[in-house]
Amino acid sequence: MYFEILQSISLNGQVSRPNDDRLGATPRRAWVVDGATDLGEPGLLGNQGGASWLSSTASLGFAMSQATDVRRACSDMFAYVSQRFEAERTRDVSARWELPKAAFAVAELGAQQLEVAWAADCPVLLCRTGDMRWCTGTPDTSREKEDAAALGIGDGAAVALTGNILQDRRAQRMQIDHEALSPDPEAAAKTTRYATFDVQIGDELLIMSDGFCALVSDYNRYDASSLWAEIKTRGLTGLAQELREIERKDAECRNFPRFKVSDDATAIWLKICG
Repeated sequence: MYFEILQSISLNGQVSRPNDDRLGATPRRAWVVDGATDLGEPGLLGNQGGASWLSSTASLGFAMSQATDVRRACSDMFAYVSQRFEAERTRDVSARWELPKAAFAVAELGAQQLEVAWAADCPVLLCRTGDMRWCTGTPDTSREKEDAAALGIGDGAAVALTGNILQDRRAQRMQIDHEALSPDPEAAAKTTRYATFDVQIGDELLIMSDGFCALVSDYNRYDASSLWAEIKTRGLTGLAQELREIERKDAECRNFPRFKVSDDATAIWLKICG
């Protein structure tokens, strides 16, 4: 069995800012990496922001790995990120919040099974006729929405994170149990989860960043079944347009409390062939 890409899309949250998401696929592996928003100015890795650096490096690590199972592919990626970070950083990390972080999800296709690994909030949805399954658990952003609301309804409309929101996000990222990919291979391994699923030819897969999955998790526009129905009808582009329209109509972040008006939104839609 092997993957065929049906569609993919990756949009930056603001047209004037870089996209910190990355996606990729080989015949047996597919992934999305979502760089966590930088909480300070570039400098640790030269002029490039940490989020962009980490998502690009992790994506390249997945592409380069010759592993045939998902655990080894992740281990190869962790090691590659760590080696590159030590080689390319220009100074010591001043505080833990400055360390680049990212969410990711990767799917590895075997003879009869699909192996999935993920850290943080990049969801994977497996579709078989009459059966939709969240491989990474049902998306849940309730805590983040509560945090955004508590810090001030409408504050997410600011162009950049500042003030109380910036301090809160830095404190959150410094927590020891913060789940995300980082240049620390041991910490990355501890925060990564794994699952295995039986699959067959004709099954389809959707790997997303949380910015695209917001249609389900944040805006309650779809559930798993209705999301697939819309994808089949309008494709990823149609859903991305709807996503941005919802956000434009709530540009003050009052109906849907969040830390930014629009996040980078990425998705790759694959079919298992053989």
